[in-house]
Amino acid sequence: MNSGRSTGRCIALDAMGGADAPAIVVEGAQLARQRHPGLRFLLFGDEVQLRSLVDRQTGLAEAVEVCHAEQVIDDADKPSQALRRGRQSSMRLAIDAVDDGRADAVVSAGNTGALMAMAKVVLRMQEGIVRPAMITFFPTLAGRSAMLDLGANIECDVDNLVQFAIMGAAFARIELGKERPTVGLLNVGSEDLKGNETVKTAGQILRDSDLDFEFHGFVEGDDIGAGTVDVFVTDGFTGNIALKAVEGTSRLYTGFLNQAFRSSLMAGLGYILARPAFNAVRRRVDPREHNGAMFVGLNGVVIKSHGGTDSIGFANAVGVALDMVEGRFKERIQADLRRWAPAAQPEAEAAVS
Repeated sequence: MNSGRSTGRCIALDAMGGADAPAIVVEGAQLARQRHPGLRFLLFGDEVQLRSLVDRQTGLAEAVEVCHAEQVIDDADKPSQALRRGRQSSMRLAIDAVDDGRADAVVSAGNTGALMAMAKVVLRMQEGIVRPAMITFFPTLAGRSAMLDLGANIECDVDNLVQFAIMGAAFARIELGKERPTVGLLNVGSEDLKGNETVKTAGQILRDSDLDFEFHGFVEGDDIGAGTVDVFVTDGFTGNIALKAVEGTSRLYTGFLNQAFRSSLMAGLGYILARPAFNAVRRRVDPREHNGAMFVGLNGVVIKSHGGTDSIGFANAVGVALDMVEGRFKERIQADLRRWAPAAQPEAEAAVS
């Protein structure tokens, strides 16, 4: 979605997370404010640096509260270290702001493992959800699709996969604009007999359940680029490898094209003639336009921006956060949990009844 609109929401930003922080965070906040008038920010980080950067952006100071943080979570920090030692870090204080109600969501381009660990401890799990998952969207031949889990859970059981499907469908309704999204389970084949027992059992539950999305069935690796379904569901081990393989293949072919067009004078002239078309393709696959992965299943909106993005990408991640807040993401998940209410989880049924 990410369309410009007026809003009275407040987003907490880990201003020190990311390769080019805090500059790109402040610049991204300015871009996001221009797209969404009325949006406010809590900026957590080094106060001296942040005030200097904010003052350079016309009018941004009116929409920002700078909150000093003494610590910064490094990319090399292990999640356990971040939990123990980072209570006064920009990342932790930004998450705390969501927990105590001062902010509607948090966005960070910092350490992914630390962000997940801190968010899970501070915000806790949503009622009826066993594990959080990481989801994002990406371009396909059919438009855009989403995938989860992207690495939060290396091993998953049946209930995890079913819950990922529910959360992924809620994400697709808001971010992809799909009223009744299609969902597929990533497998080694599309036939019902393919795959391990976990995937086959989860598939059968999804076929038999009265959920507010269309279960397509099993999908394969080549369905990802085709965009066969709106939501691809898998465990974090497979999902992380699949997404990085797609990204790597995209860079591979981009490199091949660059080499080909530089190979001769005629090839260079061909590029000049085809440049408008290639620019259109480049915009479509620009990772900045698809920046903003969400940790779903938590009692709060937590968005992970790519650590190496620029201000445009960071602003887009803020837009995803705003979409999830205004789209009432948590409530949509609860509605489908009521429909599912598996006998294996009576506590989930009681929690949402």
